[in-house]
Amino acid sequence: MVVTQAVLLAAGRGTRLGALTESFPKAMLEVGGAPILHRIIQALARAGVREVFVVTGHAAEALELGTGDGSRWAVSIRYLRQETLDGTASALLLARPSLGPEPFFCGWGDIVVEAANYARVLGAAEAAGGALAVNLVDDPYLGAAVYVDGDGYVSRIVEKPAKGSSTTRWNNAGLAVLPAGIWPFIDSLRPSSRGEYELPQAVAAFVAAGGRLRAVEVEGPWFDVGTPESLEAARRHFDAPAPGD
Repeated sequence: MVVTQAVLLAAGRGTRLGALTESFPKAMLEVGGAPILHRIIQALARAGVREVFVVTGHAAEALELGTGDGSRWAVSIRYLRQETLDGTASALLLARPSLGPEPFFCGWGDIVVEAANYARVLGAAEAAGGALAVNLVDDPYLGAAVYVDGDGYVSRIVEKPAKGSSTTRWNNAGLAVLPAGIWPFIDSLRPSSRGEYELPQAVAAFVAAGGRLRAVEVEGPWFDVGTPESLEAARRHFDAPAPGD
């Protein structure tokens, strides 16, 4: 099983970034000399993905015009507009009619990692049927605590655990290969406290029901570009000249 389709979620407003994204798409902020979204698409293309669906919303036209049809990366890009920003699960559902029965990659358009991690996640899913990237943190209370069993599979996911309550240091890194078995869990979602349909909740329910996802540790730094501080940290790392330059 080779993963050839991907869905990238890039509809959000990025309100914590203030003026930087007031009228500009967060996924198009540059890190390492290229928009974050372009870095992701290039990494996926090199890993064998051939069809990419990008869910847009805020400042959609700027993102779509600035990214194009994917020919520069030898992939096909289709854009899906999320007219009502009511959650990441709703965003993913827009791609459902176009996805085949095989597992597909799903990721956020504001996550910045070394490009090789995309190939590692896709490669792990080829044998396991599904995969979830995880990164090591002191306490995963800001994201989702991911528990991993002795065989390297995700055994439990706890969304937004109370600070200090987790017995795992693994955090959901926002890169995944999901099988078609995820759809019933998305269909049964109820709105969160924010009034949104949250994809991570569906993934947690899928795992709780026995769904198998191979845990893949992110190699190198991991940045969730949601604040000016995290953007600056990502730029410091990826904009730095290589040793010897």
